[in-house]
Amino acid sequence: MPDEVSFTDIYVDDEIVKSVESVLRGTRYVKGPQLEQFEAEFASECGVEHAIGVSSGTAAIQLALNGLGIGPDDDVFVPSHTFYATASPVLSMGANPVFVDVDPETYTLDPDDLAEKVADADQPTAIVPVHIYGQLAEMDAILDVAAEHDLHVVEDACQAHFATRDGEYAGSIGDAGAFSFYPSKNMTVAGDGGMVVTDDDALAAEIRALRNHGRNESGNHVRLGLNYRMDEVSAAVGRKQLTHIHDWNDGRRDAARQYDDRLAAIPEIETPTVAPANEHVYHLYVIQAENRSQLKHHLESQGIQTGIHYETPVHQEEPIVERVGQTALPITEGLSPRILSLPMHPRLSGDEIDAVCDAIEGFYA
Repeated sequence: MPDEVSFTDIYVDDEIVKSVESVLRGTRYVKGPQLEQFEAEFASECGVEHAIGVSSGTAAIQLALNGLGIGPDDDVFVPSHTFYATASPVLSMGANPVFVDVDPETYTLDPDDLAEKVADADQPTAIVPVHIYGQLAEMDAILDVAAEHDLHVVEDACQAHFATRDGEYAGSIGDAGAFSFYPSKNMTVAGDGGMVVTDDDALAAEIRALRNHGRNESGNHVRLGLNYRMDEVSAAVGRKQLTHIHDWNDGRRDAARQYDDRLAAIPEIETPTVAPANEHVYHLYVIQAENRSQLKHHLESQGIQTGIHYETPVHQEEPIVERVGQTALPITEGLSPRILSLPMHPRLSGDEIDAVCDAIEGFYA
């Protein structure tokens, strides 16, 4: 089964090591040419005008919201079936996260529940749809709600590097998109990092200032900003990985097809549903399973590591409940005891997939 060595072999090759060595032997460790080129190349690949490298995916979400002027008492609509960092930036700027349920098949933001909650909100301002596990939310319907109520849309594309919906890349559809390069993501920078993408010139300038102590291109402090910069080493790694990401995504899709075929005949398992307009990039391959906890223990007893993404819905996390109170999201709450993430990476072999599926078949038999 996949381990840390195999992930290193995939994401850090000799070419990447040489690029890092070149940066280390140079004199520019921040605000240099590697970041400028990485931003230009990432923007071009996404089909947008601007990409702004930052220190993490969390920073990317927060800076996009800050740049759009989200502030105290604004209502920001987010799913709860996501990582904590989708909602925590909202709270950090004094805004109110309004939690929305998800589609029971794709696990992405439910536009119908969104429409109801926006209509009931006191100060609706922005939506943060999450392209969970590697496929896009129903952006057309979400944008319809946003247009009707004049809301900003910041895509949380942290798990969906170069996934598409109707041919459009994740992150390129709303006002801005946020990406993470955390080491477990489809594309990493051998550490931590993030990217904001947008077609809005003014928003891009605002985010560039906010990530660098509020300084504009002339070096003047025009905003209250902090340090959310991406360093040159990370950018150098990211540039090299950008040349591989589409091949890596193809490898993940191939592994997912093999899982789908092998698991289709097991009635206790529900494999991922891909919306017809979507091209999934399978950051995670997540099944629903009867007797999930026992299955997880059985697989681990055979050396097969699995994960749960996410065991506790964000709206039930203690610090969130303390700030916003109790919320009922029946679909999200029903998923949590059933979901299980199977091993997934670009070079997962047929033999490894067979071993996982054989163990699952053996458990239910």
